[in-house]
Amino acid sequence: MTNDELTELLGGWEGYRLSGVRRVGVDAEFSEAHPVIEIELEPCADRVKRYSGCLQEVDQVHDITVRRVRDLNILDARTILIVPRCRLNCPRCGRKLEQLDWLARYARVTRRLAQSVARLCAVLPIKHVAAYVGLDWGTVKQIDQDHLEDTLGPVDLSNAESIVMDEFAIQKGHRSATVILDSATKRVLWVCRGRTREDIRPFFEELGREGRRQLRAVAIDMNSAYEEEVRYQCPFVKIVYDLFHVVAKYGREVIDRVRVDEANRLRHDKPARKVVKGARWLLLRNRKNVVKRQDRVRLNELLSANKRLATVYVLKDDLKHLWDYRYEGAALRFWKEWYDRAIRSRIEPLERFARNLKERIRGVLAHCHWPLHTSLLEGVNNRIKVIKRMAYGFRDDAYFFLKIRAAFPGIPGGSKKKSAREVLT
Repeated sequence: MTNDELTELLGGWEGYRLSGVRRVGVDAEFSEAHPVIEIELEPCADRVKRYSGCLQEVDQVHDITVRRVRDLNILDARTILIVPRCRLNCPRCGRKLEQLDWLARYARVTRRLAQSVARLCAVLPIKHVAAYVGLDWGTVKQIDQDHLEDTLGPVDLSNAESIVMDEFAIQKGHRSATVILDSATKRVLWVCRGRTREDIRPFFEELGREGRRQLRAVAIDMNSAYEEEVRYQCPFVKIVYDLFHVVAKYGREVIDRVRVDEANRLRHDKPARKVVKGARWLLLRNRKNVVKRQDRVRLNELLSANKRLATVYVLKDDLKHLWDYRYEGAALRFWKEWYDRAIRSRIEPLERFARNLKERIRGVLAHCHWPLHTSLLEGVNNRIKVIKRMAYGFRDDAYFFLKIRAAFPGIPGGSKKKSAREVLT
């Protein structure tokens, strides 16, 4: 087989022909040793040289520089190309490198190797990809980041009618980030570090005046910073409080507080106190999720023996039904009944929670018109945790946020013209 036939068979080096191949050693940097081969290329005499700026044909060569470029491994051998690259004289643009379809202007890896690395990075940690292809960790990360930026492009915030906003842990030490999702398309629109008003303000600035006017509903937890910034930027938008976070707040502020108070009251009855103290997760769990027989027996005995715990437990289950209503008037009547029962209970943590929720009840009732919920983001947050574990922690926020956007591109062909009610119900 001639060199020209071998070049044609391997492909990918248009404008060049193979002039020599030699083995130069072994790459033993990683756990497995790989042979290293060098492939010398020489320009074809009849090739058309194009300027990399204007893509015009240019014949005048200013100088030639020999570069070492990594290509895909051949038969498990690290493959290095010795490539003479021409710098051309363009009458209009000056001196610049010639255009090569298989090699970017200043790249030290071929385009096909970069594409292969980007595909591997979609399913494997950077460290493993770097060991497999024999490239530096930073090189692999930069290849993947460039690929994501080219593929995803700028964030498209047009036609966002309803969004969901929530926080997730980005690092240890209560360091959080905010993710914003389009509820109709399930597409991540924005990710930023922090959870304050200043942190999420760039999203609304990028949204623009027209985008803010078009936005009609925002689902959030009871984070006051989110709510204040949303109301400042979009005064007429509907704030929708999420069921999950309201019930979680009820568990922390009411059930946990009452359980601790009851345990302290029973400090002289050690067996009873131990039962109450050890029932935290049993009380926070939904009754239908208590599937083990012994757990059901424990729960029933506990509620039968302790009236205060039984009251807050029953009212917790009843509160969830508030999100089942689709007619605001009926929901408001249900809320007033629930509120009266909470106040009549004479249980201080429950009364305090009910009064605080009363001040923000419009955010709960807004669910009747906009059935949004941040449970859409629970799957996003779980996937984010997987991405973090795969990377063993990210040191580059921009790259990390690109990986999140790539993991949630949205529903293929999803129509943004559908309302949140049509999509979610």
